[in-house]
Amino acid sequence: SPMHTRQSQIKSYRFLQVMIILIAATARILPGARTIDDSFITYRYVRNILAGNGFVYNPGEQVLGTTTPLYTFLLSGIGFFTGGEQAPFPLIALGLNALFDAVTCLLLLHLGRRLGGSLAGIGAALVWAIAPFSVTFAIGGLETSLYVLLLTATVTAYLENRFILAAFIGALALLTRPDALILLGPLAFDRALEVTGLGDRLGIRSRHAQNQIRSRPWMEIAVFAIPVLLWVASSTAYFGSPLPHSIAAKSVAYRLPSEAAFVRLLQHYSVPFMGNQTFGSWWIAVGMLLSPFLFLVGARYAMRKEAHIWPFLAYPWLYFAVFAIANPLIFRWYLTPPLPAYMLTILIGVERLTRDVISRLPARANAQHPPQRKAMANIASAALVVALPLLLVSQDWVLSPDHGLKRPAPGMAWYQLELLYRQAADSLAAEIKQQPSTPTLAAGDVGVLGFFTGARILDTVGLNSPQSTEYYPFDPSEYVINYAIPADLILDQQPDYIVILEVYGRKSLLPDPDFQQAYRLRQKIPTDIYGSDGMLIYERAP
Repeated sequence: SPMHTRQSQIKSYRFLQVMIILIAATARILPGARTIDDSFITYRYVRNILAGNGFVYNPGEQVLGTTTPLYTFLLSGIGFFTGGEQAPFPLIALGLNALFDAVTCLLLLHLGRRLGGSLAGIGAALVWAIAPFSVTFAIGGLETSLYVLLLTATVTAYLENRFILAAFIGALALLTRPDALILLGPLAFDRALEVTGLGDRLGIRSRHAQNQIRSRPWMEIAVFAIPVLLWVASSTAYFGSPLPHSIAAKSVAYRLPSEAAFVRLLQHYSVPFMGNQTFGSWWIAVGMLLSPFLFLVGARYAMRKEAHIWPFLAYPWLYFAVFAIANPLIFRWYLTPPLPAYMLTILIGVERLTRDVISRLPARANAQHPPQRKAMANIASAALVVALPLLLVSQDWVLSPDHGLKRPAPGMAWYQLELLYRQAADSLAAEIKQQPSTPTLAAGDVGVLGFFTGARILDTVGLNSPQSTEYYPFDPSEYVINYAIPADLILDQQPDYIVILEVYGRKSLLPDPDFQQAYRLRQKIPTDIYGSDGMLIYERAP
């Protein structure tokens, strides 16, 4: 009976949801915490909040060096009930991120069904559950999982006509990362077009009139603006600006070719499912044409099903444009936020193309009866939309990584540098804690060192130390790679300890005769990371 069929479908859908949650959770719990250096920066802010030192990296220095205040407060709240300053922050972050990603997977499943790509939704949800660009930063302890969830939830609530909820979640997204404006701007524009009636003139279908009667734009604005303005006002009063100092520091400390971000993003957008891992680097060239084409096919179909989805469809390309023009140093986690929208839309395109092609095959080459033809389309679509993407993204997984925890994990979840910094921190921590006044430790990568030594940190890039930015930019000939350290910065600030990869100071700091006289090499940890001749630990000469 139709009722029995409906109940069976509901049970199957719920079973699918449970399976997706279990897969997503397992894909994060199994590798364990492989915490990224930047996460330890956030954890140190959290620890200082819980210790009563305030929202600071170095006690007494009110500098906003993190771009994720909401995630910082969230970890602080949970840490308060799980050990305070000694709370297991990497494990807390791992558990939260597993939950966040599981919910994101469910939202992708829902969006796929809503946009007419039921198999595409399943494919996107399963791919996101195990994708290295999703798993790596969840187990790495970053705010990425929360950020992606909030962006996806904002769009979902918006499409469900729950505008006040969408506004609130959007505000949370903005407080998690400021670049959420790349999505929130188009959503606000679409909403304004609808409220003012201009959308009808532009060919964007309005929703049902009853929804317009129930709409309260002033309430939506208030729900969004109040938490954002509260943060802007409080952070301006406390830090002097609501903008993270790390943004300004990165703009002067890093030296990049003008096309660096564009090239990196172009490569990334060409192979969202990491097909180059399976087919080789030539697949990037194929993907430069194939991926945008499939995206356009999927976007065209999605727009037919839901006209107000266009901000979600535009988001990956606006993200591309903003970051290509700004040209920052592209860290791996910068590449994650646009992927859910991009992947889902591509898979919708693949599903629609597959079904259309099979439906147009000559009868002699295909099944004679519609049910058989439909079954063939379902099988082909499942293979191309679910099985193949899963196979491609799984190729980056390693059963036994060559460093750290010997448990299956994405190859992308590389944290060997963090392990070396932990070794350096352990060699200094006891001595630092015994000193009557807190010594200063200078480093380019400050997360692990700051968290495990407890020293006052001089961030040589300037993300958490505004005084460092005064020494940038400096002579380009002294750069080997980014993170090069100006000798004058060390000589003027006179930190007690310095921990750097040799390559960071090869042409700038290490050859300087004044530095050689003022500091002595305490320890050299062997490594060739980034072409470096070891990790060097210096201390100020007596």
